[in-house]
Parts: sequence; C-alpha cells; structure tokens
Amino acid sequence: MNIISIQNNLGIPKYRQIVYSIEKAIEEKKLKKDEKLPSINKICIAFTLSRDTVLQAYEELKKRGIIYAIPGKGYYVKSLEVTIKQRIFLLFDELNIFKEDIYNSFMESIGKNVQVDIFFHHFNYQMFRKLITESNGNYTKYIIMPTNLPNTAEIIKTLPVNEVFILDQTNLALESFPAVFQNHQKDIYDALQKGKSHLNKYKKLILIFPGFREPEGMKKGFENFCADYSFEYEIIPQFKGRDINTGETYIIPNDRDLVDVIEKSKLQNLKLSEDFGIISYNETALKKIVGNGITTISTDFEAMGRILAEMVLKGKKGQIENKCTLILRNSL
Repeated sequence: MNIISIQNNLGIPKYRQIVYSIEKAIEEKKLKKDEKLPSINKICIAFTLSRDTVLQAYEELKKRGIIYAIPGKGYYVKSLEVTIKQRIFLLFDELNIFKEDIYNSFMESIGKNVQVDIFFHHFNYQMFRKLITESNGNYTKYIIMPTNLPNTAEIIKTLPVNEVFILDQTNLALESFPAVFQNHQKDIYDALQKGKSHLNKYKKLILIFPGFREPEGMKKGFENFCADYSFEYEIIPQFKGRDINTGETYIIPNDRDLVDVIEKSKLQNLKLSEDFGIISYNETALKKIVGNGITTISTDFEAMGRILAEMVLKGKKGQIENKCTLILRNSL
C-alpha cells in the first residue's frame, strides 16, 4: 500500500491523488508491467474512502491504457507510458484521401501526450457495433463517424455520454452529442443554386446515387433544387451500361463513376462543358487538371479535423456545421 499517498486539505480530489500516486510509482519503477495493484477494498479501508472514489481513479487509468482489469482478480499495470493523458477511439467508415485529410489535420492539432487508435467499420453495422462494444470503457474520448448506417444511436448511447463526438454525418437521434458535420442536403442545394446560371444551358440533371455510402440528404437536396427551379432530372444507381446524351449534366459523388463518365464521353466523342457537364464531389488535386478542370462540390476536410481537435481539447459542446462550397471549373 506504500505506493498510494492520500493527504487531506490539499485541494486535490482524492481520486486524482490515487491517479498521481500510481503514475509516480510507475515512473519510479516501484510498479512493473503486469504487476497487480492494491485492491479497491484495501485502498478504501486504508484511507477511509468510498468505493466510488477508488473506482473513479482506476477507471481513468484504464481509459488511458495504463492499467487493465481481470474480472474477479483485480487491476494490473498495462503500460509504463504515463505521459499519455488522453486515449482516443476514432472510428471512420473507410480509408480514402478525404478521411486521410481529416485524420492528418486532427493529429496535427490534437497536440502531444495523446494516443489515437483508429478503426474502420466499412459501412458494416455488425462491425460498427462490435468495435464500439469492445472499446467501451477503454478510452477517454470516442469520435464516431456513423455515416448512413441505421440504428447507430442505440449503440453510440451505450458509451459515456460526455466522452462522445460525432463526425461527418449526424441525425436527430444523435443531436444530444457534440458534432462536426456536413449538411449534405443544404450543401448540394446551395452549390447547385450557385451554379444555376451554368446549369441553365443543360436539358437534364442526373445524380448518380448508389445509396450505399452516400448520405440520403444529398439525394433530397438534389430533388428539392430540381423541383424548385423546374429542372428535368433523374437519379440513377450507377452509370455503367449507359450512353451520355447531349445536354445532360452528371452530379457524381463517387470518383469511380467520374472515371466511367469521362471514359464514355471519349468513346462517344463528346466535349465536356459543351455537349455535357460534370459536377464531382470532394476536391482533389487531380480534379484541377482532368478534363481541363472538374467542377466540384467540396467541404474543407482539413478544417473539419482542426475543429474536431479543438472541441476535444477544450471540451466544447454543440454541433458545428462544416462549410461547403462549389468550385467552378471548365466541366460546367
């Protein structure tokens, strides 16, 4: 028990003194990896503390990855790295260049003494549930990208309510959680409205919307715009097997479909911006060059990462809508 030091009238919470004591014991090599810690009951008796006070200290150390619990046996030292003050669970839907931009920006902004473990659910609900369930209680913060998976709120609400942040897409069931998100319905509507003078020369707008990864708000915003401004429109799940008709403009969320459309236009000897138009989603360096420039609807992914890091570090609440813009180029 000599590794634990508790003093009254210090102005430091008792649970925090337990945390400091164990950190110091590890730094001074009084505790080694996998060594058993004093039991909760022993600490309670020795210092006349409540069980909740000791449990709070051990749970904080557990979330930071410093100790681990074996049910029925007790708590043990897991890591000798006590400088880690926050351990963050980061759950993305998939790895792509845009998520990489968010991740890199977040890591640059989150600072030192923070460990970030990244996972991917690949739009699979069972994987989503498994990763969250197995990680519950092992981290100080949880950053979740629920995308358009159904019934995610019931899984997310099993996590500690004050430690959860939502990223990229949110919904009414998750409105109680702080978030940095894209308003896809508003974004596509506002972008098409901004480009309306260019769209007026086309006969028909076509949204390629597989609906597997794409947010439903994107489809609703497109339909609302076409209805409000009397554009003939169509929503298709994929482009393959289709010919391009003169006077069509394609709104393309997925870059694989973008390649298919451009390749098809070459086979049909159609000229981009004159015979047909393209609006792509999410800015990349290549879209500045391909087809003499592809018009793009894009949010600032780096800003999303910076804002998220600030929310985590400062404990900010609220839901922040990340800005989106239409980047006009020669494809429209």
